[in-house]
Amino acid sequence: MNILRVDASARYQDSVSRQLTDELIARLQQNTDATVTTRDLGQGIPLLNEAMVIAYNTPADARSAEQKDLLSVSDLLIEELKAADTLVIGCPIYNFSVPAALKAYIDLVARAGLTFNYSSAGPVGLLRDRPTYIIITSGGTPVGSDIDFTSGYLKHVLGFIGIHTVEIIAADSLARTGSEKLAQVQKQLQSI
Repeated sequence: MNILRVDASARYQDSVSRQLTDELIARLQQNTDATVTTRDLGQGIPLLNEAMVIAYNTPADARSAEQKDLLSVSDLLIEELKAADTLVIGCPIYNFSVPAALKAYIDLVARAGLTFNYSSAGPVGLLRDRPTYIIITSGGTPVGSDIDFTSGYLKHVLGFIGIHTVEIIAADSLARTGSEKLAQVQKQLQSI
C-alpha cells in the first residue's frame, strides 16, 4: 500500500496537525508493509503563474524544454497523487481557510486532461477514488460551521478530481476545547 502524506502546516514545532498526522500514519502502517511518501508544503511550493498556465495549455509534444521544466513540479505532484492508495492531508485552518501552500498545491494538481476533464455533463474527475483522511485543526474555527471555508472546499476539490471517499477528522476550536478535544480525536484515530 502506498500512502501519500501532505502536510500543509507552516509550523513544525508544536504543530497539532503534524502531530495528529504522525499518529494516523502510524496507525495506517500497523501490520502492513505500507510505504509513505511525504509532501511537506511547509518547505515551499511554486505558485501558479502565467508561464505555467501557457505551458499547461500547450500540447505536451509541443512544449519547449523550458515549459517542461516549469511543469516538472506539477507533474511530480500528480504522479505522487496517482500512485497513492491512501491520501492523508494534515491541514490547519488559517484565517478561516486552507494555508496558502495547500492552495498552491491544489493549483498544481488540478490540471485539465490529467486529473479532470470537462464533458457535456460538466467536469469529470480522472483520478481513481481512494480512502482519504483530512485532519483539520483550528484554534477557534468550528469545522462545518458557516465560517469554515476549509472542509467543504477540500471535499469539493478532491471530488472534482475524482476522489470521493473522504473522511474529515476535526481537531477544531482547540483554543476553547484543548486537551479534551485532542483526546477525542486521538480515540477516533485509533478506530481507523
